[in-house]
Amino acid sequence: MSSEGLNNGAVKLSCRNIWKVYGDKAEQFFKDSQDQSNNPKARADSIRTAGHIVANADVSFDVHVGEIFVIMGLSGSGKSTIVRCLSRLVEPTSGEVLLDGENLLQKNDAELIDVRRHQMGMVFQSFGLMPHLNVIDNIAFPLKLQGIAEEQRYAQASRVIELVGLQGRESNFPKELSGGQQQRVGIARSLAVEPDVWLLDEPFSALDPLIRKQMQDEFLRIRSVLHKSIVFITHDFHEALRIADRMAIMRDGEVVQIGRPVDLILNPVDDYVRDFTTDVPWENVLSAADIVEQANGPTENKRRVSGDTPISELLTYLANHHDGLLVEDAHGTVLGMATARGVLTALASGCSNQISEN
Repeated sequence: MSSEGLNNGAVKLSCRNIWKVYGDKAEQFFKDSQDQSNNPKARADSIRTAGHIVANADVSFDVHVGEIFVIMGLSGSGKSTIVRCLSRLVEPTSGEVLLDGENLLQKNDAELIDVRRHQMGMVFQSFGLMPHLNVIDNIAFPLKLQGIAEEQRYAQASRVIELVGLQGRESNFPKELSGGQQQRVGIARSLAVEPDVWLLDEPFSALDPLIRKQMQDEFLRIRSVLHKSIVFITHDFHEALRIADRMAIMRDGEVVQIGRPVDLILNPVDDYVRDFTTDVPWENVLSAADIVEQANGPTENKRRVSGDTPISELLTYLANHHDGLLVEDAHGTVLGMATARGVLTALASGCSNQISEN
């Protein structure tokens, strides 16, 4: 996925050294600022030995303006806990959460409520719709909590109803809607407040595969219109590939690796990350820019392609033209040469060694 919409790398939301520890007097492990180990795993093990549960261990990442930042991992990896720490639905034990440079952990209750009502939109796996309210009233409800006048909140709700494709369903109640339609209501409700940051915790995992793909498409369409800064939680690597600008892989409460999806495919830091990428259709993920080598020899009259061209579109040509082709960026600057050997080299970097060099 391209990073279109990112605002020159400007950071919207920062998670800095967040720990969430469950257990009696968990704060005791963080009182001494000089006792912050440079080895989070060792520190987490020490806390667990003391009989506490470490849900998040020294988690840090930035979310840029307009970026879709995906957090994924197996069940129990800490991904849902960290997204709740971002909004303080779960109170972090230690660390900082910065929104536009302001530490949310230093906000009082009234200030935090104001941030949630005006700057954050949240969507969860359970749709959480109020059964006694129809579609438009469900969507307008957070605006009512803000004290917005009835005429204005219904006008705002109507705009997001159109955005998520629910026109004609305004008077329906949740029980009259399909699962996909209910999730659209949940998405519309979170967007009605026009949030700066959008937090989604496995919003499509309860849907059937076909509906899930349709909702992913709808999600990407909405993102292309609104350019929100998004944190999206999933356990599905294929879903992450479709929507992520960058992603973080979590294990045992820690972040194992952060990067673009293609970076994780080509350069997994360990077998845990590599296992996520095993069944990935790499030919549809890799682009020409991902396999470039230094261009040697004459380059006149060589065929040129854009760096974002999928490898799947080049395989036949590369198989029949061993000298390869030139790859250029959006400004026409040559990035290097794409060859069949470069494809194999890129793929090999993401595979574990199965056969000895000897």
